[in-house]
Amino acid sequence: MSANPALVAQATSPTGSTARRERAIGLLCAFGVTIVWSGFLLASRLSTKQPFTPWDVAALRYSGAFMVGLVLVAAFGWPRMPLGRALGLMAGAAFGFPLASYIGFGFAPTAHGAVIMTGMLPFVTSGLATLFMGDRWDRQKVLSLLVVGAGIGLLALDTFGSHPGAWRGDLIFVVGCLSWAGFTLLIRHWRVPAIAATTVLALYPAVLYLPVWWLFLPSRLPEAPLGAIAFQMVYHGFLAVVVAGFLFTRAVNAMGSAGTTTVTSLTPALAALVAWPLLGEPLGWAGLVGVALVSVGMVVGVARRR
Repeated sequence: MSANPALVAQATSPTGSTARRERAIGLLCAFGVTIVWSGFLLASRLSTKQPFTPWDVAALRYSGAFMVGLVLVAAFGWPRMPLGRALGLMAGAAFGFPLASYIGFGFAPTAHGAVIMTGMLPFVTSGLATLFMGDRWDRQKVLSLLVVGAGIGLLALDTFGSHPGAWRGDLIFVVGCLSWAGFTLLIRHWRVPAIAATTVLALYPAVLYLPVWWLFLPSRLPEAPLGAIAFQMVYHGFLAVVVAGFLFTRAVNAMGSAGTTTVTSLTPALAALVAWPLLGEPLGWAGLVGVALVSVGMVVGVARRR
C-alpha cells in the first residue's frame, strides 16, 4: 500500500515547525526589547536629574558599548558589512534615536518620549513600509493600530497638558522615532544578521563620537558620582545597545517590522507605569485606560492570522 503523498510531504517538510519556532523566537525577542526600552526611557529621564549633559550620557553609552563590542569581535570576528550599510544603521539606531532621547528628556517627561518615540513607532514604520516597500494593510493590522492609537492618544491626553514648554522635547522625540523607523526598515530590507548589526552599533559609533565629545562638547562628567556613571554606562552601553540591538534585529528578521513594532508599542505603557512611583510622574484615569488599550491592541496585532 502506497503512502499518502500529502502526509509524506507534511512529515518531511520543516516549513511549518520552522515558522512556528521563528515566530516564538521573534515574540520573545520583541518582548525583551520592550522591557529594555522601558528601562532605557527611564534611565534617560533619570540622567536629566543627575550631573550629566546629554552629551555625557551619549559618551557613556558609546564607551560601554565599545568595550562589549571588542568582546563580540573576539567571539564572532569583525562584522562583514559594506561601509554604506554600516553608516545607515548607525545614523538611525546609534545616533538619531539615542541622542533625541537624551536631549529631549531635558524638556519633556518620560511619558512624552515613550508615547512619541516608541508608541508612535508602529504607525511610522508601517507608513514608511507602505510608501517605500509596498506593504499592504489587512483588517487585523488596521484594527490593532486603531486600538493602539486610541491608547496612545489617552496617554498623551493624560500627560501632555501639565508640562509647559515640553513641545521642544516632543519635536526632538519625533526625530528619534523617524530614526528608529528608518533603522527598522533597513534591517528588514538588507536582512542584516543580528550579531553583525549589534557589533557595528557597539563598535563604530564610539570611534566617531568620542573624539568630538572630548574636544568640543560641554561636559559635567567630573561632577557625577561613580555609581551614577557606572549605572548609565552599563544600562546604555550594554543593555540598550548590545542586548536591545540584538533582540530587536532578531525579532525583525523573525517576524517582520510590523509585528515587532506592534509588540514594542507596549513600551510607553510600561514606562509610564514605572515612572509613576520611580520618578514621581503620575497617571490619571485616562492614562490608565490608555495603558490597557495599548495592551489590547498589541495582543490583536500579534495574534495569529487565520
